[in-house]
Amino acid sequence: MDLLRLLGIGRRIANTASGFGKRKSGYGYGSSDCISGNLDNDLKLMLALFTDTPDLNVRPLTIRATGRRAALVYLEGLTDKNSINNDILKPLLQNVEDGCETTSVTVGRLNRMRRWIDIQSAVLQGSSILFVDGAADAQVHGTEGWPQRAIEDPQVETSLKGAHQGFVETLDQNIALIRRYLPHRNLKIKEQRVGRRSDTRICTVYLDDVANMDTLAQIEGRIGKIDIDVIINSGELSELIEDDPYSPFPQILLTERPDTAASQIIQGRFVIVVDRSPSVLVAPVSFASFFQSVDDYSTRWSIATFIRLLRFFALLVAIFLPAFYIAVISFNFELIPLRLLLTIGEYRGIVPISPFLEAIFMELTLEMMREAGVRLPAPVGQTVGIVGGIVIGQAVVQAGLISNIMVIVVAFTAIASFILPNFDMVAAVRLLRFFMMIGAALFGIFGIMIGFMILIAHLISLESFGTPFGSPFAPVRFADWKDTMVRIPLWRMRKRPVSTKPAELDRQVAHRTEGEGK
Repeated sequence: MDLLRLLGIGRRIANTASGFGKRKSGYGYGSSDCISGNLDNDLKLMLALFTDTPDLNVRPLTIRATGRRAALVYLEGLTDKNSINNDILKPLLQNVEDGCETTSVTVGRLNRMRRWIDIQSAVLQGSSILFVDGAADAQVHGTEGWPQRAIEDPQVETSLKGAHQGFVETLDQNIALIRRYLPHRNLKIKEQRVGRRSDTRICTVYLDDVANMDTLAQIEGRIGKIDIDVIINSGELSELIEDDPYSPFPQILLTERPDTAASQIIQGRFVIVVDRSPSVLVAPVSFASFFQSVDDYSTRWSIATFIRLLRFFALLVAIFLPAFYIAVISFNFELIPLRLLLTIGEYRGIVPISPFLEAIFMELTLEMMREAGVRLPAPVGQTVGIVGGIVIGQAVVQAGLISNIMVIVVAFTAIASFILPNFDMVAAVRLLRFFMMIGAALFGIFGIMIGFMILIAHLISLESFGTPFGSPFAPVRFADWKDTMVRIPLWRMRKRPVSTKPAELDRQVAHRTEGEGK
C-alpha cells in the first residue's frame, strides 16, 4: 500500500487512537492492546500514535528470503543508521540462503513484542521495529545511536592521582565504567523505570554478597513510589528519595567519578545510576563521607590524614569565622587582646555600619561573584573573579564602607569553603554561615553556641536509608573511625564500615607483606 495513503488514513484515525490511549495516562495502551498481525492496520496505528513526528521513518520492504511484506519503523535521530543499513536492511533485502527473516538479521540485540505500549516505548528509546505481514509480534532491534558525549576527565571532582574518566549521559556506558573496576559476577544491577513521559531508566548497582538487602528494599521501594512526569537528572531523584528533604545537608552522595562509585560499592553501599545524567547517587552515606576524596587513597596515609583534618578545620572556619568576628566586635570584645583590639578599632572607627551589616554586605558580594564566575564562560569567569575581587575589595575599603579586617575574614572564609571536596556540602555550609551570623548579631558568643548545638542535634537526628547520618560519631562506632577524620594505613582497614550493615564485614587479610628492610 502506498505510504502517502497510509499517512492520510493515519491522520483520520488519530482521534480514535488518542481516545484509545487514555486508558492509561502517560503510556497510552492497556495490557490487551496488541498488534493485529496485519501490516496495513499495524502501520495505520503506528502512524496515528506518532502524529506530527517528522523524524519517524517508515521503510517498507519485501523480505527476499520469504517474499513477505514488511516495514521498518524508527526515529531517525535516536538510531544508528549504519546498523540499520548493514545489520537489518541489507540482510533482509539480499539474503536468499535462509528462509527465516529473523536469523538473517545480524543486529546484536533482538526481542519480540506484541503490546503497543512496549513497542511505543522501544521506538522512543532508539530501537527499530520490524513489522512483518502475518506475524503476531513485532521484532525489536537494538539500534540505539543517539548523540552522546565522549568519556572525559571529570569537571567538578578533579583528581591528581586518580583516573581521568568521568561518567557520561548514557546509562549503559556508566555501568560499563563501573564494571571495569569490579569485573565480578556478584556485581548485580536492579533496573526500574520512572517518569510517565520520560520513562527514565534507573539502575541500582551493588555487590550481592556484601550489600545489605534491607537497604536495597528501601531504595527500590522509594524509587517505585515516584509518580512524576519526567526525571531529568540524578539531582532530582536525590531530592525525591532522601530521608529529610528540608535539611540543608545532602543525605545522598553525588559523584561523577567511576573509581569513587566502585570504592563505595566495595564498602557495601549502593550506586544509583540515572540515564541521561552524568553523575550517580551513592547511598547510604554519613556526614564524614562528604569529606573523603579519591586522592586520599592515592597518597601516603599520613598526608591523607593531615588533609582530612584540614578539611574539618576548614568546615568550622567556613561556618563560624564571620559569626565569631561579629560576636567579638559587637558583644564580647573582652576576648580580644588589647593591642589587637586597638588595631581593629583604628580600622573600624571610619566604618559607618555595624559589623553585622558589614559582614552581610561582603558575604553577599562574594556569593554574587562566585555565581557570576560559574555562569560565565571560563576565561571571562576567571577574569571576573580576580579583577572583581581586587577592585571591589580595594574600592570599598578606600571608601570607608568596609574595614580591612572584614575583607581578611571574608577571604579566609572563602578559601576554607573551597577546600571542601563535595559541592553539595559546600552549598550547605554557605547557607548555614548566614544563620550563624544572625545568631551572633543577636546574642554574641552565646548565639553561636546555640546555633552550634542546634546544628549538632540536627546532624544526629538525620538518617540516610536507615543509617545514622552522624555515624560513626553518633552513635559512636570506634571500628569506623579508621577512615573518617583520619585515614589509617590501608593494610589496617581489614573491615568494611559497620554503618553500612554489610553482609560480609571482612574485606582483606589480616596481615601485610613486609619488605626486606622490615
